[in-house]
Amino acid sequence: MPVILKKFWKAISTGWVLEYPDPDNGPTDLYDTGSIGAVATMPYFEKAIGALSPVLRGFTVALMMMTGGLPSVFTGQLADYYGQLSVVMAGALVFVCGVALEGGSSKLAMFLVGRALAGFGQGMWLSNVSVYITEIAPSADRGKFVSMPQLMACFGVCSGYFTCYGTIQLESSMSWRAPFIIQGILGAALAISCLYLPSSPRWLILQGRRDEALHAVERLDISRAEAEKDILRPNASNSPRKLSAKEFLNIFKKEYRGRTLLGLFILGMIQLCGIDGVLYYAPILFAQAGLPSGTASFLASGVSAILMLVISVPAFLYADRWGRRASAITGGIVLSTCMFIIGILYATSSVHAHSGVGRWLVIILIFTFAVSYCATWGVVGKIYASEIQPAQTRAAANSAAQGLNFFTNWLVAFTTPIFLARSAFGAYFLFGGFSLLAVIVLAINMPETRGHSLESIQEAFQARVTRSPGFRIRGLFAGPSLIRPEQVNGSSSEGVLAGPLRIELGPV
Repeated sequence: MPVILKKFWKAISTGWVLEYPDPDNGPTDLYDTGSIGAVATMPYFEKAIGALSPVLRGFTVALMMMTGGLPSVFTGQLADYYGQLSVVMAGALVFVCGVALEGGSSKLAMFLVGRALAGFGQGMWLSNVSVYITEIAPSADRGKFVSMPQLMACFGVCSGYFTCYGTIQLESSMSWRAPFIIQGILGAALAISCLYLPSSPRWLILQGRRDEALHAVERLDISRAEAEKDILRPNASNSPRKLSAKEFLNIFKKEYRGRTLLGLFILGMIQLCGIDGVLYYAPILFAQAGLPSGTASFLASGVSAILMLVISVPAFLYADRWGRRASAITGGIVLSTCMFIIGILYATSSVHAHSGVGRWLVIILIFTFAVSYCATWGVVGKIYASEIQPAQTRAAANSAAQGLNFFTNWLVAFTTPIFLARSAFGAYFLFGGFSLLAVIVLAINMPETRGHSLESIQEAFQARVTRSPGFRIRGLFAGPSLIRPEQVNGSSSEGVLAGPLRIELGPV
């Protein structure tokens, strides 16, 4: 029991310090996500900055993602050279400067500059957080460690919503400035924490700093047996990376291309399902469904945030028991179903503002969508995109995927209010279609990785991909799997994960 509690606390503390300040993927991904949509509609914000049209509101909310995309693509190389923690700390400091400008703004131009700067800082460190946690986590608990930021993210959404629900009562500009002050404090805490956290032992090995890697392994309480077997073993590819365009383009070389494209697809599609349209504009969505006032909409948004936080707890605890593949496919089916039903309700004029069961169905489905995302795609997306990449391209490939994630996030945040202003149902059908497309692609191309070490996963992806004869529909559900040669010969013992692996398509 003490060992379990120790691991639980380690996961919580690591996830907390590395994710709480993130405005797009940790409590500040999600503190900002939970607050900015509400802030933009507050009376004192409109008095100081001006009322925003649907297009300008979408641009303002999405600007952070737009400016975060470019640095996110290239900071993986910086992390390969300087280490993940150094890049995270630099990005956190830039983020603090940005939110300080936002909170101190008196004009829209100043607010937009601050938001752009905050997004740039976020882009510097966001992808490197996922890589860092993936690399320091023991194989048996990697899902739990990497999913911890999602739990913290849901806490951030909840905090953002209820902060705004409380501050909207203030009869001053502090009603909308307070959320940015809180974000600045959290960003500063993140930067300071990077001074005390141990560097990734895998990164230290790539730098040829074995003694420091051993010390980091001890600080992280990783068993020496696992460290010697996977992290510390000699590898010809364990050499420092150089800062160059050629090194970045290595992620598209033949031996890495499949994993890179799969990571890009996953981190792109988890945003195109429409989750940030729901989170950023929850007050607008609930008002559209018929809730009578701004306060009621904020409160309903907070209820959805509480449900997301509650469901994230078992998702975190059982991340290493539920398969990555089953979670991704099941979650995608639920998400697409919710979007399609909401779209049908609006398209058939079944939703009325002041009466009828239609509006309550929409509200329940929005709750279901948000909760399902947090329990499935929100957890598995970043785990999988990071763990399938080899050490020599992990930071660069994950940064490129995070850059695409920023772009699709921006696209959803920018277009959602425009879609909602033109059509009550179009956006829901669009997001549902993207979710269903993701289910089909992942069912065919996503092998299960739960329980395997990072090094074993790479050996599997390097092996030849084969396809068994006799195509059957059930092959879509079996999908590709990570297998060992002894399994092919029927000689492997159940539950043993040791030995070289390769990818084999299921019985298709």
